[in-house]
Amino acid sequence: MNELFDTPPERRHTDSIKWRRYQDSDVLPLWVADMDFAAPPPVLEALQTRLQHPVFGYADPWPSLNEAVVEGIARDHNWQIEADWIVWLPGVVPGFNLACRLAGDPGAGVLAFPPVYPPMLHAAANNDRRLVRSDLVETDNRWGIDWDHLAALDHKAIRMLLLCNPHNPVGRVWTQEELVRLARYAEHNDWLICSDDIHCGLVLNPATPYRPIASLDESLAQRTITLMAPSKTWNIPALQAAFAIIPNAQLRQQYQHAALGLVASPNVLGLVAAEAAYRHGDTWRQAMLEYLRGNASLLAQSVNNIPGLRTTPIEATYLAWINCKELGQTHPQRFFEQAGVGLSNGKDFGLEGYVRLNFGCSRALLSEALQRMHRAITQS
Repeated sequence: MNELFDTPPERRHTDSIKWRRYQDSDVLPLWVADMDFAAPPPVLEALQTRLQHPVFGYADPWPSLNEAVVEGIARDHNWQIEADWIVWLPGVVPGFNLACRLAGDPGAGVLAFPPVYPPMLHAAANNDRRLVRSDLVETDNRWGIDWDHLAALDHKAIRMLLLCNPHNPVGRVWTQEELVRLARYAEHNDWLICSDDIHCGLVLNPATPYRPIASLDESLAQRTITLMAPSKTWNIPALQAAFAIIPNAQLRQQYQHAALGLVASPNVLGLVAAEAAYRHGDTWRQAMLEYLRGNASLLAQSVNNIPGLRTTPIEATYLAWINCKELGQTHPQRFFEQAGVGLSNGKDFGLEGYVRLNFGCSRALLSEALQRMHRAITQS
């Protein structure tokens, strides 16, 4: 199945924001988090079948869709949820913004762990709450939580833990031990938990299995909103279908009420694609993961051999977080862009001196990008 990934469809001069940013230049786009790979054949077939019916009226999620999600999460993540817990959304970004509205009163603290997906840094302020940062630290070539810093915070001022698991951009899958330690803080201080787990289907290292924090125990599940979507795993982000899993009926009702008039229903084609992905997309997913493992290996070996660059092992996602501090470049993202490689700026994630590279692309494209980065540094 490697040919599906070695020769992805041409995206230049299409509606792709990833490729349109540099469409009039020779810059290789490895920034925004969508992969260049075609969607899985079962997803495309399901969409074609739905398109044969020419009416696209309002639609609610249907029973077999929820059943596919329940079965898929049990199969892939060993978590048995119930269909009634699912609240469909047009994306995880509105999902965690909605959760912030339930986090205490205006001005209440929302705890997050930068560097992190940029919209998570803005969600608190978007909803009249206050971001409380506890920055991750790198120790022994691995990113982790700064437990001393976390212990020193004003825990009573925090009303919600906003978690990212697996973590974007550092590629960590939080261990059960780490999740249990966070859970103790949440339970002791009565925090709501919102966990953005959109990359949960993209674990690359079998030694670091993903576990949802809500699956640790029943009492923890009652305070947790877990956000998932098929969009990253099966590369269908523009179809706008995601969901929250909320076991607590009262919390679920509050969440749905907060969405009234603000959050649209998901796209019906997104729902069709979601059912096909969870029900029939695992063969494609496993092949894609194997390809990404090869890309991750190439990337790590190459980046860590480029003077002034360093990256840590990637446990999950198709994103690499690259330390550029030794380069002596004030704007490393701009430096590499001028060298023909378009990356994400670490500053947007809350940490300067870094870039994020999306390796969800053909190996040939990735190899060319890495060669350009090497030449830019060694010839400058």
